[in-house]
Amino acid sequence: MKILVIGSGGREHALVWKLRQSPRVTKIYCAPGNGGIADEAECVAVDVKSLDSMIALGNQIQPDLTIVGPELPLMLGVVDEFTRRGWRTFGPTQAAAQLESSKSFAKEFLQRHHIPTAHYAICDTSQQVHDALPHFHTPIVVKADGLAAGKGVVIAKAKDEASAVAHEMLSGKMLGEAGSRVVLEEFLEGDELSFLVVSDGERVAPLVAAQDHKRVGDGDTGPNTGGMGAYTTPAIVDDQMRDWLLAHIVRPVVAGMKDEGAEFKGVLYCGLMMTARGPMVLEFNCRFGDPETQPILMRLESDLVEAMEASIDGRTSDGDFKWSNDAAVCVAMASGGYPGAYESGKKITGLEDVAKLDSVKVFHAGTSKREGSFYTSGGRVLGVTARAAELETAVQRAYEACAKIAFEGAHYRKDIAARALKKK
Repeated sequence: MKILVIGSGGREHALVWKLRQSPRVTKIYCAPGNGGIADEAECVAVDVKSLDSMIALGNQIQPDLTIVGPELPLMLGVVDEFTRRGWRTFGPTQAAAQLESSKSFAKEFLQRHHIPTAHYAICDTSQQVHDALPHFHTPIVVKADGLAAGKGVVIAKAKDEASAVAHEMLSGKMLGEAGSRVVLEEFLEGDELSFLVVSDGERVAPLVAAQDHKRVGDGDTGPNTGGMGAYTTPAIVDDQMRDWLLAHIVRPVVAGMKDEGAEFKGVLYCGLMMTARGPMVLEFNCRFGDPETQPILMRLESDLVEAMEASIDGRTSDGDFKWSNDAAVCVAMASGGYPGAYESGKKITGLEDVAKLDSVKVFHAGTSKREGSFYTSGGRVLGVTARAAELETAVQRAYEACAKIAFEGAHYRKDIAARALKKK
């Protein structure tokens, strides 16, 4: 079968890598892809900001299965348009993707369906922000309502700062249209957890849980990013907690979306905070996470194509996935300046040495390839991912690999999974 993967990051590289392992797959296209993906799939040009461009590509390829990686095409309705043309497509409709594309929609949905989440206020004007702030303790989380590539969240330590950040977002200077509405939120303390499931609109099949590391600096310091690394182990969530999350968060979300006429098919990513009051929803994503997908798929031992087709056909079951008991870790290597302004076109060395390491895979996020060499072309450049029986060994393998890779301005966190290792 011919498969089309839409997207160009580390998540899409991981998807291509895993999909290639299915005996049913004969050809994979990735649009637009990147330098590393080009070694494993045929990269084809597309503008993921344009429905017309993606539809034209679908007409050209006539894929048997399409997987949508990033959030923007989902928000634009690519699944609706592809499905209307008879192309089997894995992912939620435009209406269902509002769980990610609008934080205010998600918060109001959570409230309607009595799903645990932080206290919040939705504000369209600076005056509304001013009126809402007295109802919050500091620190206060300020979120842009729309899609902001993981960078629309600011934790303000004082109310004056929260007011200033919200005003900057609402003015359009900070994030453009994504910040035209803001959500003020109670700051929650605890460990973050990424809990992903595949849904067919009614039933769900959970993936193994993972933990992302959002801040740019060690010790969770500095600004938020798209994610600087993630890890997954069998111990991250026990069976009892997994069942609680399914019963009290995941299944109520899927049932609620169906009741509201926006049946949710595809991947539902629940970003949770494990607080002293219990698990609470921070955010939803309506697609595979990045960088969580990289270590999660390193542990997957069953056919991803089969699970995706089950979602499309309405036959998802709890047994759709088989998992290794190993741990897996991904460390994101980023360009100098990220998550702020950064330069591209820096030559990357050392990848050939890393390719010789056991149980290590480098997923390319922001790279291009010219005359046999790889160059940086994005903020997050590589997702260096390793697997081992023990978390400590997986971490060592990932950092051993990072030490062999070099490009001007490269930086990465040195403490991915450190909190989990301290608890052991």
